[in-house]
Amino acid sequence: MLSEKINQTSEESPQGHLPNLPISTIWLISFGFLGVQMAFSLQSSNMGRIFQTIGADPTNLGFFFILPPLAGLIVQPIVGYLSDRTWMPRLGRRIPYLLVGAVVAVIVMCLLPNAGSFGFSTVFALAFGAVTILFMDVSSNVAMQPFKMMVGDMVNEEQKGFAYSIQSFLSNSGAVLASVFPFILTMLGVSNSAPKGVVPQSVVISFYVGAAVLIICSLFTVFKVKEYTPEEYAAYHGVLEESNKERVNVFGLLKSAPKVFWTVTLVQLFCWMGFQYLWTYGTGAVAANVWNTTDSSSSAFQAAGNWFGILSAIQSIAAVVWSLALSRVPNDKHKLAYSISLLLGGIGFGSVFFIHHQGALVISFILIGIAWAAMMTFPFTLLTNALSGKNMGTYLGLFNGSICLPQIIASCLSFVLFPIIGSSMPAMILVSGIFLVVGALCVPVIKETYARN
Repeated sequence: MLSEKINQTSEESPQGHLPNLPISTIWLISFGFLGVQMAFSLQSSNMGRIFQTIGADPTNLGFFFILPPLAGLIVQPIVGYLSDRTWMPRLGRRIPYLLVGAVVAVIVMCLLPNAGSFGFSTVFALAFGAVTILFMDVSSNVAMQPFKMMVGDMVNEEQKGFAYSIQSFLSNSGAVLASVFPFILTMLGVSNSAPKGVVPQSVVISFYVGAAVLIICSLFTVFKVKEYTPEEYAAYHGVLEESNKERVNVFGLLKSAPKVFWTVTLVQLFCWMGFQYLWTYGTGAVAANVWNTTDSSSSAFQAAGNWFGILSAIQSIAAVVWSLALSRVPNDKHKLAYSISLLLGGIGFGSVFFIHHQGALVISFILIGIAWAAMMTFPFTLLTNALSGKNMGTYLGLFNGSICLPQIIASCLSFVLFPIIGSSMPAMILVSGIFLVVGALCVPVIKETYARN
């Protein structure tokens, strides 16, 4: 039994220090992340395509992309706070939230791509799609956050970099599957075009498959991983068992947060603003630069949408490979690897503006994937190493603001920035490159600390 293996290893751990876990256990803790990230990737890589197909004005795309990070900003701190104070004998403290979030996410994943298929008017279809996106992101956030928290709960600082690298590996593996499905289904003869205002079947079926993978992977983690009991958790983290039951003031926690919380947040600000524009304008940028079209109802635009999916898969494959490389980076080289990865990603983003050949974009997205792998690995490694076990979930939920707020800022800024640069989607991707370079230059500000010391 996996739980017996954990307990056997745990018995060898000194008071106040987490034990070394078997590598198989570290993989199992994060396995469900593959399904959750597949859901997120289907959403992020197809949102722009779906809403433009339904009839959204490209100038107003930023509005639809405000809702997901706004949901995450509110939901994840709540999940963290509540799960810190939850214990269900058969499920644990984080897994109950994972399970509920996954079930709801599956339902809304089946609704979103059909927003234009129910005979609604354009305005109502867009409103339905926006509400569905909101619920999808709420549920996906509820399902995703427990995986990050379980690594913080169960993995010691020596293994934590490896654990988050594995999580990044599984995350990007899910993103690969999500990105290639519309392209593969089109090759198999599934229709990649549809009446005006209706999302093609290649995208709809991809969401159905993603929903199935999400629930299967999540259940795998639910049944195979046993979290530490409250007594074990308190002993391994060197905290009182009652400490996570105390009522806390969120603003007080932010005030007492370790400095690394804020310095990593500065880097995150620029990185996530950059990726927000990729998800919002990526399909349109590829369509404009390579297929020379801005008509979302044209077959050329839908072909560009499929190719953007392939490029997203290439980005994820690059991130998978780079994640494995990052898992071997020693603690004292984390910041150097983080900075170099973001710089390469900035170059990849910037190059998209200048490239007009679909094959050449492969190089651009390989570089973007390198940055993505670093963003999935280092911020949580640096933060959780600096945190004690007390209020771990709440802190990680609050730290999610460093992901959500930049996306909200970027979406709001797009209403002003997009018209200024001539309503050029490729130019918005160039702006993303500038953001990533600035983020890379901010990494040296981070000072690593360790709670145990």
